[in-house]
Amino acid sequence: MTRWRKSSYSGGEGGQCVELASLDGSVGIRDSKNPPSPHITIGREALASLLGQIKSGHLNL
Repeated sequence: MTRWRKSSYSGGEGGQCVELASLDGSVGIRDSKNPPSPHITIGREALASLLGQIKSGHLNL
């Protein structure tokens, strides 16, 4: 069974959140408001790179 996890920063009142799950050699990402919907799969290195770019402010989000 896949275990989906939401960030501890998400809080308990809902909102716009994503959940991550460890898959075989990759990471699943889904919308926490609609768990039955399809998820996307990304490689671990690609996710680490994306998070690094977000944290450093290189992306205009």
